[in-house]
Amino acid sequence: MQKPEPFVQSDNIFSVSDASALLKTVVETAFPRIKIRGELSQITRATSGHVYMTIKDTNAAISLIIWRGTPIPFKLEDGLEVIITGRFTTYPARSNYQIIVSDIEMAGIGAILKMLEERKQKLAAEGLFDASKKKSLPRFPETIGVVTSPTGAAFQDIQNRLRERFPVKILLYPATVQGATAAKEVAAGIEYFNREKNVDVIIVARGGGALEDLLPFSEEIVVRAAAASKIPLISGVGHEPDWMLIDFAADVRAPTPTGAAEMVVPTKLSLVQELENLHHRLSSSFTTRLGNAKSRLDSVAIKNPKQFVMEQAQRIDDLTRTLNIIITGKMEAAKQKMNLFDNFKNTFKTKLSILNQSMIHLDQMLNSLSYKNVLQRGYAIVRDRDNKIISKKAENKVPETIEFADGILRLN
Repeated sequence: MQKPEPFVQSDNIFSVSDASALLKTVVETAFPRIKIRGELSQITRATSGHVYMTIKDTNAAISLIIWRGTPIPFKLEDGLEVIITGRFTTYPARSNYQIIVSDIEMAGIGAILKMLEERKQKLAAEGLFDASKKKSLPRFPETIGVVTSPTGAAFQDIQNRLRERFPVKILLYPATVQGATAAKEVAAGIEYFNREKNVDVIIVARGGGALEDLLPFSEEIVVRAAAASKIPLISGVGHEPDWMLIDFAADVRAPTPTGAAEMVVPTKLSLVQELENLHHRLSSSFTTRLGNAKSRLDSVAIKNPKQFVMEQAQRIDDLTRTLNIIITGKMEAAKQKMNLFDNFKNTFKTKLSILNQSMIHLDQMLNSLSYKNVLQRGYAIVRDRDNKIISKKAENKVPETIEFADGILRLN
């Protein structure tokens, strides 16, 4: 790189403001547009909406500013390798230089794939790709919602294929499928159909393109909208080798927009063949069942009415004999129980008599042991004033009463 000539003379004297303004003019004039490749770091979004960050390599770093309203086609992340386009300027208040970014793109397929893989793992950990959440497509949808560009080939392909196979009503939600606003518009289309509930299935479609062009269909806002859809959703983005993150969140992934149209409705020819096969199976089944019924009917022997009556009479006789046996057995069992009850009454009377005699005997024994009988033989009981028996002279108690067999004598 050739060294430029000095811009000012060495003996000129400038004020700080003049020197800063001169430097700003020189820098902006020398670098009206520049492209730089490097790795992003220190990303900060201010409340004003402006984004401040740094682009760096192993030896240097440059401050970047993205003014609010500047399109950013993907999510900015630390460590992401990008190519920025912008112009150099200075910021006199801090005596530093910076680049005002007008455009930003990912640098190379490797950086994009690395970013997509990290995002895929994050969203998968949240359960957005779980197979258990996948919904089945309706067999015969009446209305199909399509989220795509109205001027793109994808929409024309879908219309043509549906018209060929099984004409249905189509509702288009027009959305940009490339660029900074594409992801928000596609997510808004999915949310619109879910909110209005005016379609039976949703197709999100875009034709093929470079990996960078398909990135809106891997943005988190699109993936989350697809995973949250209550209406079955088909992803028909790109071509067979192209896999975007919406493919993992959708209920069904189609290789192309045309393939999505083929998945959502059957062909008229296949329906006719299916109806013919069903008719054949029903006819065969009906013929087989009719033949079986005829065979069973032929095997039935028509009996003489008199013989039928005699057989029924015989059955009644058999039932009568069986009932007599059952009733006789029940009555015999009841009789045995009654006999047992009579025997119980006799046994009870006997035991009651024995118990009465035992009570008389006990009463006699109690009377014989009573102290009254001892008094009858001439003895007496001496008690003190507390009505306690005095049995010894040594107790030195004053007698209060003397009880004889015929009464009590009080001494005081």
